Amino acid sequence: MTASALRPAVPLLVLIIAGCIIAAIGNGVRTSFGLFTLPMTADLGLSREGWGMAMAIQNLAWGVAQPFAGAYADRVGTARTIALGAAIYALGVLGMAFSPDAGIMTLTAGVVTGTGIAICSFSVVMAAFGRAVPVEKRSMIFGVATAASSFGQFAFAPISQGFINAFGWQSALLYLAMALLLIIPLSYALRGRTENPTGQADLPFMQTLAQAWGHGSYRLLVIGFFVCGFHLAFINVHMPAYLVQCGLSPAVGSWAIAVIGLFNIVGSLLAGYLGGRLPKQLLLATIYFSRAVAIGLFLIFPVSELTAYTFAAAMGVLWLSTVPLTAGLVGLFFGARYLGMLYGIAFFSHQLGSFVGVWLGGYVFDLTGSYSLVWYLGILLGLASAALHLPINERAAPPLVLKPA
Repeated sequence: MTASALRPAVPLLVLIIAGCIIAAIGNGVRTSFGLFTLPMTADLGLSREGWGMAMAIQNLAWGVAQPFAGAYADRVGTARTIALGAAIYALGVLGMAFSPDAGIMTLTAGVVTGTGIAICSFSVVMAAFGRAVPVEKRSMIFGVATAASSFGQFAFAPISQGFINAFGWQSALLYLAMALLLIIPLSYALRGRTENPTGQADLPFMQTLAQAWGHGSYRLLVIGFFVCGFHLAFINVHMPAYLVQCGLSPAVGSWAIAVIGLFNIVGSLLAGYLGGRLPKQLLLATIYFSRAVAIGLFLIFPVSELTAYTFAAAMGVLWLSTVPLTAGLVGLFFGARYLGMLYGIAFFSHQLGSFVGVWLGGYVFDLTGSYSLVWYLGILLGLASAALHLPINERAAPPLVLKPA
């Protein structure tokens, strides 16, 4: 039996359903944080940059921890990894509710929450899917997992806003922390780990990374993924406040985030479906180019509820549709054995982009009173990432082999 398709510990349908619920809860809570920008900065006296830095550190911590979380899941199993991550994630969100200043907020909302997100993220869920699903079906199943995480965004945005309106932001965070604890029993369905073919030793972390980084198409994929993180984090954290600045109500911001999640269900499923039939690198180039066009059109027209929801719908289709294609290419390049770790490396690049997008949004706003410069930068980065993906070759890399010390 190879590492490409192993019998799961539970029926495949049960594994997929449990993994999708985990992805929905984890992503739903995370993507609701932008709704807390205005009430928390007002009550705690935080600057927009101070809040943005905490969210930026969260994304950076997530990115730094993700390769190690993936490697840990590859070695000891996904169930224990995800359960541990859910506990840390809930602790971080609980800490956010009682953080009195920017320094403590950076620790709780940033370091602890970001680390927890990494350890129980849908990247780890996809590693479980990758070992249980035949290679020709992975793109579609990765699309299903991504769509589930998008449904979490759609569901949690209005729920979180409702909690904030009814109980205040502090109690809302407590309820979100409780929701995260539901992940722990669900993780049992994802138990197991990917085994090497008989007689083949595990590669050390750095040796695996060095050999993978030597593959040119993987390098381009990792570098281009930076832009995805930049777009998603900036829009998710700062767009609700941007819409309020443009004269719309906070409810429009929460529903715009929800609309992104709703339409990303379509985009993720479509990307997963097309990824099994068309060149993944060309689909990725098209997605990044389309994002640049969507942002440009959003800036051209006056901001209104109609343009906000239209932009949210367009970005939703393009939102996480990069994930099944990127994960699918990593799996194609190197197989399932090191998928958790090597996709985690790509995701680290994604989270570096998230760090820059969130922090830069707050910094530029405090400096200029406007987000315009960051919107324009998003257009340029989208075009650059589209160009980077075009030379990628959709074929397997040379096998990763253990080299003598």
